[in-house]
Amino acid sequence: MIELEHITFACDDPEEQATFWERALGGERRDLPAFDSEIVDRERGPALLFKELPKGTERNLPIHLDFAAADRATAVERLTELGASVRETKTESGEGYTATWTVLEDPEGNGFCVTEFE
Repeated sequence: MIELEHITFACDDPEEQATFWERALGGERRDLPAFDSEIVDRERGPALLFKELPKGTERNLPIHLDFAAADRATAVERLTELGASVRETKTESGEGYTATWTVLEDPEGNGFCVTEFE
């Protein structure tokens, strides 16, 4: 069995990215100066690792994060105040369900979504 230890973000400014996500998720920040990296530890779930790496390389694989909140609109407002940008809000309906989520970008353009708890 394996466990997800952290999610790594390639970024231009690890400190700025770590600050954004530390505030957004209420995590605790650790510096890893020997690796030019920053980590945001979280009480639950994987840590987020921010490393200065070039984007757009042949091995660059997109990572998409999905988050849930008790109040999606309030969470989106808070995230935009911290520096995120809204791409769009989408709604999907099927038999017996309707889901609405907002697609955002962090300060360096990495995409993530916020939906509401059901």
